[in-house]
Amino acid sequence: MEKYVPDIYQKSIFTINYDTLLSRGIKCLLFDLDNTIAPLKEKTPNEKVKTLFQELKEKGFHLILFTNSPKMRARPFKDGLEIDCCSCARKPSPKKFLSVMKIYKYNFSEVAIIGDSMMDDIAGGNEVGITTILVNPLAKREYPIAWLKRKREKKIVKKLRDNDLFTRGRYYE
Repeated sequence: MEKYVPDIYQKSIFTINYDTLLSRGIKCLLFDLDNTIAPLKEKTPNEKVKTLFQELKEKGFHLILFTNSPKMRARPFKDGLEIDCCSCARKPSPKKFLSVMKIYKYNFSEVAIIGDSMMDDIAGGNEVGITTILVNPLAKREYPIAWLKRKREKKIVKKLRDNDLFTRGRYYE
């Protein structure tokens, strides 16, 4: 069960203390796309997201869109945010996590994943040993496979709460 527990839990990508991440030696941020950066209905990044990503680049972070979505879905966000992209990541499989770290020459301690899914983003990041940051999903609408995973995730959250390992809405850094 502990593989689903994030290192950090925040309300959204806008409430994360990125200065704290810098002070911990994080240099690269892997961002999930759907329901982390944008709801499914959005086809391009909004201005608030663009501003945040520009600020993060100015702080010195290397930003990578790290999504299970296909290239066709990811490209407008990659281009609009002017960041690197790894689409069809097949999270939680460690293969693409390790590939990105090798390509960009990052140590495990220098990378964090930010996403809304315990089963994909958090479990995958924890498996490879990078910092994991869970945020709340932006919308209820999901791809059918994600909807099924959310049903399972609710059971996992209940077990984690019962064992005092994680509680939805109790944010921490």
